[in-house]
Amino acid sequence: MKRRMNTAVALLGVVAAASIGGAQTIDRSRPPVLGPPPKVALPPIVTRQLPNGLKLMIVEQHELPLADFVLVVGGGGGTMDPASKGGVANLTSSMLTEGTGSRSALEIADQIAYLGIGLGASSNWDAAIVNLHTPMAQLDSALALFADVVLHPAFRSEDFERVRKNRLTSLVQLKDRPTAIADQAYAAILYGASHPYGHNLLGTEASVTGMTTADLQSFYRANFLPNNATLIVVGDVTPSQVEQKIAALFGGWQQGPVTPFTFSDAPKAGPTTVYLIDKPGAAQSSFRIGSVGVPRSTKDYFALSVMNTILGGTFTSRLMQNLRETHGYTYGARSRFDMRQSAGPFTASAEVVAAKTDSGLVEFMKELNAIRDTVPTVELNKAKRFLQLSMPGDFETTQQIANQLIPVVLYGLPLDYYNSYVANIENITQADVQRVARQYVNPSSLAIVIVGDRKSIESGLKAVNTGPISIRDFFGQPITP
Repeated sequence: MKRRMNTAVALLGVVAAASIGGAQTIDRSRPPVLGPPPKVALPPIVTRQLPNGLKLMIVEQHELPLADFVLVVGGGGGTMDPASKGGVANLTSSMLTEGTGSRSALEIADQIAYLGIGLGASSNWDAAIVNLHTPMAQLDSALALFADVVLHPAFRSEDFERVRKNRLTSLVQLKDRPTAIADQAYAAILYGASHPYGHNLLGTEASVTGMTTADLQSFYRANFLPNNATLIVVGDVTPSQVEQKIAALFGGWQQGPVTPFTFSDAPKAGPTTVYLIDKPGAAQSSFRIGSVGVPRSTKDYFALSVMNTILGGTFTSRLMQNLRETHGYTYGARSRFDMRQSAGPFTASAEVVAAKTDSGLVEFMKELNAIRDTVPTVELNKAKRFLQLSMPGDFETTQQIANQLIPVVLYGLPLDYYNSYVANIENITQADVQRVARQYVNPSSLAIVIVGDRKSIESGLKAVNTGPISIRDFFGQPITP
């Protein structure tokens, strides 16, 4: 410690002397000049496949004696929820670590703590994901537990009842959170009741109450299949070592027919409408503004990434600078394209102080219109550098690398996708940004969902006259006068 302090003092002395002598000056009125983006070359990805169809994606990373295993089950996501069983995919994933045929939930938790590993299961719209983070010294024991959780979930009634009660409590709590109400209503309004994306991944009180362990077992059998899964492995391993260990543990996993991913298109967007949901006494108004966006397979991915970075993807984006820095209406205003297997939503969002709800809407619409104009070269270059220079930070650990490979698995991206990322961003022009902004951000055809105190904000919203006002309930459904 003493040596570090002496070194620090010496360095401070050198800097001070240089400054006093005029040899080094720092202009604090300007931000540092960003250098050119570095060339990114990630370790090679080795692929293997077991006879039962389980695919392996292996990246050697020998800096530390650690390894991460991420199992991506392509059919285990929320889009596969049966119409009357909303939330079954999420509950099925949640139950994987709640007991197996040979281990109770407490025994699994105890072994995780004893081994010093991380083990968890979750689901999103497109997949179920089971992840393991382990020191190499505990590899065999950790993999045995990982395989047991994946292959032999027990779905015991007593464990399910405990998990279900927690889920129902969470669903009740969501009704008191304006942000959750806005998210749920926005999805329902954009996609409608017949589209999976119009539902809550957690399900509803009715669907969760009516669910049984048989529903979870049925969903598990239909979707957790080796020929519907890929295991990502990153760490202090070799491909032959991984293949041998995984074959021993997962080789007996039986194939089955894979249910195709199909559902109808989202409803056609109508003219811009304000959907107002009353939350009496709310100090803020929750905004969700947008439309149905694009799937991850879109050819416009890189142009949209740059355009959205300018609009609302970073702290220095237009929405943030306008609504937060210039006007002080909100702590944060953002936008994003949630790209999934099918077209997910484009959303601009903020929590705006109630007294400025109408003014906040005016500024949102101003920026959504302005992004359709040509962006200045300086702003374009800043957005491109942000995306390029921040990308390497997502690959610092084995866990980060494994997580970054999930989209490669889910959306069929090329194995060298990240190696060409910097160049693909660099190739985006002003014309590209303007084209995608005009194609995918249409101010005349937006759903504007606002959750707030109707009594205090409705008259101001009418005066703004952005579009007709439709009063909705917490679930986005029309309220009959």
